[in-house]
Amino acid sequence: MQKEAQPLINRLRLVEEVNTPFPKEVTWIMFKGMYKDLNINIVCPGKDSTLGVESVGTVPASLVTYASILAIQPDLIINAGTAGGFKAKGACISDVYVVSTVAFHDRRIPVPVLDIYGVGMRNTFPTPNLIKELNLKVGRLSTGDSMDMSPHDEESITANDATVKDMEGAAVAYVADIFKVPTILIKGVTDIVDGNRPTSEEFLENLAAVTAKLDESLTKVIDFISGKCLSDL
Repeated sequence: MQKEAQPLINRLRLVEEVNTPFPKEVTWIMFKGMYKDLNINIVCPGKDSTLGVESVGTVPASLVTYASILAIQPDLIINAGTAGGFKAKGACISDVYVVSTVAFHDRRIPVPVLDIYGVGMRNTFPTPNLIKELNLKVGRLSTGDSMDMSPHDEESITANDATVKDMEGAAVAYVADIFKVPTILIKGVTDIVDGNRPTSEEFLENLAAVTAKLDESLTKVIDFISGKCLSDL
C-alpha cells in the first residue's frame, strides 16, 4: 500500500512519475529517483477504481510485478510491507523480518503434483551478509488473500512453517521467479495472528508505527546494497 511506502518515498526523495509506462486504465502509482548509486523505482497498486480502497492481495501484486518487470527490467526486486506474525514462532509487534522462504496457504488443490503447485513454495534470494551486518530476523512467509485465518488456512500455514503471513509476497515471488529476477521480501509485523486481539484491530492500531520501523530497516537495507554486487549480499 502507498501508506506503507510513503515514509521511504519521502526519505529517499523520490518523485511521482506522471507518465508511467503502464496502461492508462490502471491506478498504479510509480515513484522514482536516484539514491547514492541506485536507480530506485517504487510501484504501488494504488486504489480500486470502483471502491476507492487500497488494492491489496495477490492479484494486484501479480499484475504490478509483471508489468514492472517488463517496463523497468530491474536487477533486484524488494517486496516490502506489513504482515501478521505468530507468537508461537517468536514474532512480536514491530519486528522486521527478511523472508527466507515463501508459500501460499489458500490454494488447496488435493490432486497429486497440483497440491505442490498450489503451495508454490519458493526460496527467496539469499542475503547472508545483509542479514548478518544489519542483525535482521529471518523467517518464513505464508501468503493468502484473506486477513483472517480460517481453520484450513491455519493448517496450511502450520505446514508452511510460517513466522509471518501476508497478502502479496508469494505472488510477487511467483512472477519474479518466471523472469528470474532476484527478489528479497521484508515484512514488518503489525498484528499477532495467534494472539488474543482481533487481527484487523491490531493492524489498524499499529500500522503507522510499524510502517515507520519498516522504513528505518529498508533504508539500512538500501544503504547496504548500495555499491555492491548481488553476489555480495
